[in-house]
Amino acid sequence: MVFTNNSNEILQIYDLNPSNSDVIFDVNKTDLTFIWNTGENMEILVDKTLFKLKKNQIIFLTEFHKIDSIDFETARMIRFNQPFFCIINHDNEVGSKGLLFFGASDIPVVTIDGSMVREFDISWEIFCLEMQKVDILQRDMLQSLLKRMLILSVRILRQSNNFNKLENSQSDIIREFNYLVESHFTEHHDVAFYASQLNKSPKTLSNLFSIVSQRAPLNIIHDRIMMHARKQISYSNLSIKEIAYELGYDNIQTFSRFFKSKEGISPAHYRKKALELVA
Repeated sequence: MVFTNNSNEILQIYDLNPSNSDVIFDVNKTDLTFIWNTGENMEILVDKTLFKLKKNQIIFLTEFHKIDSIDFETARMIRFNQPFFCIINHDNEVGSKGLLFFGASDIPVVTIDGSMVREFDISWEIFCLEMQKVDILQRDMLQSLLKRMLILSVRILRQSNNFNKLENSQSDIIREFNYLVESHFTEHHDVAFYASQLNKSPKTLSNLFSIVSQRAPLNIIHDRIMMHARKQISYSNLSIKEIAYELGYDNIQTFSRFFKSKEGISPAHYRKKALELVA
């Protein structure tokens, strides 16, 4: 089911099975997607990284993630574009920026435990009913239902990654750091830049991240650079030199050393292996 209007606002919700799974790959500019596995198991390959989802786990993706393949029994998908609901402008309402979407750390996967399944099911059922109505209040109702599902997901994610050990102001710093890295990783590779943007010291950031993550801020920056590098090497026709420049490296040797230190092989060797997998 699809909601759209003259303002190019789009919201899509689907009960998925292998016969209609093609819609999963039809991603447009500014689209945000969450896929809720309702079958026993799901294997979804995103940017050549395999995620194995159990029943009632949800994966959150942006337009910048490429879904290579998916194997599942049944699932539910919600996809919306920025004109319909901008999570940046509405962050004070749902708190998902830097957590569910546009977080530099990882692709988030939320696990709905038994006590929460009914809440998500009810939201889905009302979603389906509201998509069939046509009146001047439909958009507002759909936005409210979307916000409810996002808030439910944020609550679970915050509890599962120790965010509940932080004060709200501290968790906001981490979310904002993640968002800033997502926005500037091609230009700024040092923690000092992000710390200055947040009016904090690098040491303060390290201390906060030690509470909620096993990765230090610098590792998060490097991982985001590598994620983009792998994607461009695997899917684009850009030369290694062009990819290095795109990622803020003026010197291809510096980029190659960085890539090899993280991946274990050179960018050229990585591209060769990726082409062999496609052939």
